[in-house]
Amino acid sequence: MELLLLLLLLLLLACSLIFPLAAPAREITNACTSQANVFQHVNGTGMHLPLHHPQSPCSPAPLPSDLPFSAVIAHDEARIARLASRLAKTPSRHPTSLRQQHLEKSSGDNHLADSLASSVPLAPGTSVGVGNYVTQLGLGTPATTYAMVVDTGSSLTWLQCSPCVVSCHRQAGPLYNPRASSTYAAVPCSAPQCGELQAATLNPSSCSASGVCIYQATYGDSSFSLGYLSRDTVSFGSGRFPGFYYGCGQDNEGLFGRSAGLIGLARNKLSLLYQLAPSLGDSFSYCLPTTASTGYLSIGSYNPAEYSYTPMVSSSLDASLYFVSLASMSVAGSPLAVSPSEYGSQPTIIDSGTVITRLPMAVYTALSKALGAAMGGAPRAPAYSILDTCFKGQVSTLRVPAVDMAFAGGATLKLAPGNVLIDVDESTTCLAFAATDSTAIIGNTQQQTFGVVYDVAQSRIGFAAGGCS
Repeated sequence: MELLLLLLLLLLLACSLIFPLAAPAREITNACTSQANVFQHVNGTGMHLPLHHPQSPCSPAPLPSDLPFSAVIAHDEARIARLASRLAKTPSRHPTSLRQQHLEKSSGDNHLADSLASSVPLAPGTSVGVGNYVTQLGLGTPATTYAMVVDTGSSLTWLQCSPCVVSCHRQAGPLYNPRASSTYAAVPCSAPQCGELQAATLNPSSCSASGVCIYQATYGDSSFSLGYLSRDTVSFGSGRFPGFYYGCGQDNEGLFGRSAGLIGLARNKLSLLYQLAPSLGDSFSYCLPTTASTGYLSIGSYNPAEYSYTPMVSSSLDASLYFVSLASMSVAGSPLAVSPSEYGSQPTIIDSGTVITRLPMAVYTALSKALGAAMGGAPRAPAYSILDTCFKGQVSTLRVPAVDMAFAGGATLKLAPGNVLIDVDESTTCLAFAATDSTAIIGNTQQQTFGVVYDVAQSRIGFAAGGCS
């Protein structure tokens, strides 16, 4: 064991010696940099960032247009496992205990010592190999922007950091370099924020030899980020906010694609929302765009008259996630042939990162049957992975009936054809819903093009048609 620890320390020393030369990720040119500029949303006074579809050419790192849909499904299934692990209140198994020991034994040479509303563009995450949506977040002084996954189901924001003592995946753009920021500071284990990591990540914190707090963000699909809890100035829209707490990842592995990291927007003290709330307000909104539109992520004030609302539902399963109550569904104006009680048979989460909506089994079965009957004899196609209601052709060539999702309080999503069916290849389109026997989830396919506001202060979620530009 002593020999192993000695070898690890030697490796750490070698990493610190090559620190100025470390470049484990290759930069990928963004063809639409000009469209990622900050813009002010026409309504409200919040800070906004653009949000792009993963396959949009204006996404931070567009993926090939022939990316197989099976990759999206695989990411979605991993996402479900991740949420399930949170709801089960069981931390995911971390496979890298030796790597954690590596950071714990660190002398501190690989990190720096403690030395209104806002909006940004939002884009689909397939551009960086994930099913979530991505935006550009600025960090440090001077600020550098990074392509980050936007996640309403996570709390801690983290990104890959140079020198990547253990491992960094290939990302779009350069790694964050703490040495290049005059406002960077490592967070000591004695700080209250270190103790809050347990609630934010479901994993306990640990300490390096120099007393720096180490975080573990682990997920149900065995993806993880491990590194130093840090503090720096974050740039969001036109605003700069000092003292932002986040994870400076030194070991980041799994299904993160080529993103730099993850923005956490869940209901937790360490999330981006809660940290910026004192300056901007306790709400955020977004519009998830298609490949032909531009979306946004906004923190702060919004125009309440634009939205219809459903209450946030309290749940003992996980206080950080956003639960809602689905009340009914209809196809071509006719309610589904299912007991109203079936809609509430499973708790329901609304989530920005799940692609395919999951419904209780009885509700999904009724929806599949009703949609098939209303498709006017459209030729059926074989099932595609978890999607078992498929048709020959593309969404744009088929007559798709109107589908409505009504929530408690009267808010209704009136789904367009692209919110109902999803093209899985050049000749097949499928119902973008699946059955679940555990937690139901309102996924991002059904949310596309709608304005969605999470008003935490008033404990409500609102929907507005035509939210993307």
